[in-house]
Amino acid sequence: MAGQINNVGLIEVPMGITLREIIYEIGGGIKGGRQFKAVQTGGPSGGCLTAKHLDTAIDYDSLVAAGSMMGSGGMVVMDETSCMPAIAKFYLEFTCEESCGKCSPCRIGNKRLCEMLEKITDGRGTMEDLQELRNLAAVIKDTALCGLGQTSPNPVLSTLDNFWDEYVEHVVDKKCRAGVCKKLMRYEIDREKCIGCGKCAKGCPAEAITRTDYTAPGHKLASMVIDSEKCLKCGACIGGCKFGAISVK
Repeated sequence: MAGQINNVGLIEVPMGITLREIIYEIGGGIKGGRQFKAVQTGGPSGGCLTAKHLDTAIDYDSLVAAGSMMGSGGMVVMDETSCMPAIAKFYLEFTCEESCGKCSPCRIGNKRLCEMLEKITDGRGTMEDLQELRNLAAVIKDTALCGLGQTSPNPVLSTLDNFWDEYVEHVVDKKCRAGVCKKLMRYEIDREKCIGCGKCAKGCPAEAITRTDYTAPGHKLASMVIDSEKCLKCGACIGGCKFGAISVK
């Protein structure tokens, strides 16, 4: 049991125990008092289950029916700081590395899935990509030769089913609600808090920060502004601001 949970480690539990009992009684709940978001069971090829699945019994048939599997017996717990499209891409990257390459559905198909997920998490995806993602995942699941290829689309299909709204946000709104997808981040300076010291501009490697013509009441210097087109999202500006004037949207 691992992830964003208070008690991590190796546990032995009886067959039939529920996810809720493991996460909240044995695991001690979510770290930092955050909200439970998802749990992936069965290792990298397992599905991501939601709060509605917390009372699912841990046994082979129940997990498969819920869209996951027993697999290696692994369990990774996630809170609201996790981005589900990015999680799907993370696990698929592992599968691509582990593929023996014998069959094209796994060798080529999973790479194409990974490329589509990268496109989506970069904010370049379309609604057509989401449909193609689902169709290709289903084909790989049905046609791959071995268990690795047949289960590799599980993280994709389960997150599409359970977190569809997050995929749509990445595609339509160009937004990552968890703030994980770097290319969808936007750094902004609150001109009312900014004292115009210019320290952020001096520390910006992309020279993306310049001075505006606005001076906040009580301040002597005009505030700064970030050019989102030039911004590298490196975070150097936040680290250099002592006034909490810079935030990530």
